Amino acid sequence: MSDTLTPDVIGRRVEVNGEHATVRFAGVVPPVAGPWLGVEWDNPERGKHDGSHEGTVYFKCRHPTGGSFIRPNKVNFGTDFLTAIKNRYVLEDGPEEDRKEQIVTLGNKPVETVGFDSLMKQQSQLSKLQEVSLRNCAVSCAGEKGGVAEACPNIRRVDLSKNLLSSWDEVIHIADQLRHLEVLNLSENKLKFPSGSALTGTFSALKVLVLNQTGITWAEAHVQCGSSRHGLDMQKDASKFVDLCMGQKFSTSNCVISAKDHISMWMNVAKVLRCAAWCPGLEELYLESNNIVISERPTDVLQTVKLLDLSSNQLIDENQLYLIAHLPRLEQLILSDVGISSIHFPDAGIGCKTSMFPSLQYLVVNDNQISQWSFFNELDKLPSLRALSCLRNPLTKEDKEANTTRQLIIASIGQLKTLNKCEILPKERRTAELDYRKAFGNEWKQAGGHQDPDKNRLSEEFLRAHPRYQFLCLKYGAPEDWELKTQQPFMLKNQLLTLKIKYPDQLDQKVLEKQLPGSMTIQKVKGWLSRLLKVPVSDLLLSYESPKEPGIEIKLENDLQSLRFYSVENEDCLLVRW
Repeated sequence: MSDTLTPDVIGRRVEVNGEHATVRFAGVVPPVAGPWLGVEWDNPERGKHDGSHEGTVYFKCRHPTGGSFIRPNKVNFGTDFLTAIKNRYVLEDGPEEDRKEQIVTLGNKPVETVGFDSLMKQQSQLSKLQEVSLRNCAVSCAGEKGGVAEACPNIRRVDLSKNLLSSWDEVIHIADQLRHLEVLNLSENKLKFPSGSALTGTFSALKVLVLNQTGITWAEAHVQCGSSRHGLDMQKDASKFVDLCMGQKFSTSNCVISAKDHISMWMNVAKVLRCAAWCPGLEELYLESNNIVISERPTDVLQTVKLLDLSSNQLIDENQLYLIAHLPRLEQLILSDVGISSIHFPDAGIGCKTSMFPSLQYLVVNDNQISQWSFFNELDKLPSLRALSCLRNPLTKEDKEANTTRQLIIASIGQLKTLNKCEILPKERRTAELDYRKAFGNEWKQAGGHQDPDKNRLSEEFLRAHPRYQFLCLKYGAPEDWELKTQQPFMLKNQLLTLKIKYPDQLDQKVLEKQLPGSMTIQKVKGWLSRLLKVPVSDLLLSYESPKEPGIEIKLENDLQSLRFYSVENEDCLLVRW
């Protein structure tokens, strides 16, 4: 850029040696002659000061070392959208092809051309583009009006992340020319609100919008004033905000600035709900790392959204989730690294389903502070939940108890089909639920549990802690007294299972009764049966059935697993076929 500055330079996004910043000041900085730009860096460690020089405040930064003064000719203000596409996607022809001459007729006059084939090839190439990635290409504006629509009208997916876009006006100018645009990634751009408000249909075909690390808010700008937080809509309540705060100091990211400066910094912050209103068919919305506070219930927007990513927004809490709990089509909710530790659905009692999140099928709560089992009991109330990811929480850290933790989660959430991206097979669910039933059997009995359902007098405390226990008793039968006895795990007699062995396809074979160790693998059981029956191991097929569930046959398919793994118990019947 030249040393000539224009007034509209303030607020522009710029690049300097690969680092991005926002222009906060343009002018003279005595005693050094000539024009300067005062910039606030995205990376505060790149700067040297807070916008002050020799006692004079030229601009304000959110961080005490976030600012620098730079000569204009050292700054890259970026390029337009179409130029960036041509630079990246138009293949240059070789020198021989560029020199080719052609005769074309314009009207009635023949015209000699050079490189005509090359031009036609470039235009054809651009018109066929459907997916464009311009990440970190210094795009700052749309370019010549109508140029994008004419050159590449078929674009459907655009990645504009980490560019120099500073206003939604420029994004709108681009989107207006891409009528088939379905996916738009604007991550790591700092966008001010557009000057106009009538934007109906601008993103009419958009299905996926990515706004990670853009500084976007939900519906309000929240600021810190002394020790109290004030949430005001800066568009509607600006005068009220000024009356409340003028003259006070605001703390933002370790920097103290005046109310007036803070207002000028935040007045144009974009709002999620307003952006969503421009996208009537939006299905996926990504808002990672924006310090978002969900401050308002979306009533006439986000009604078509199926996936919402709120990861790494540390200000979100359980109560805020209630504001999005009635989005009718929300199927996937990503809450990784938001600091959440609990969740409750007060509209649903023990064993009942909540009316909240009616369509939610997949929930991600990785990297949070979940440390209580009640969290998973509450998730069982979600009527449509089928998949859960909850890695790296205090309760689910990967250690020697990881398998036990997995079993407890499976037993707690009855409708779950996938846990941490691993499918829950029927035999794993059965094992988990039987083990859960056994593990808390003594507690159930002490709390008023009884073999006869009519005599059950379970305490409210037990029901809250184990809301599915009664259902498991109905499913598998109440635990017997012998199951609840504390066993000595290293005594062989306590590891032995008394099993009946039947041969459904060999009626002439007698039923045997045999004691086998619960730790015995299926492979070893087959080896013993092979010697007993004189049948090759490879021909043997094993399964078992329990007297508690007559008619239900469980296949023993994995030769490396033990009888205990399949929850084989005393008095069960081993079925052998060949």
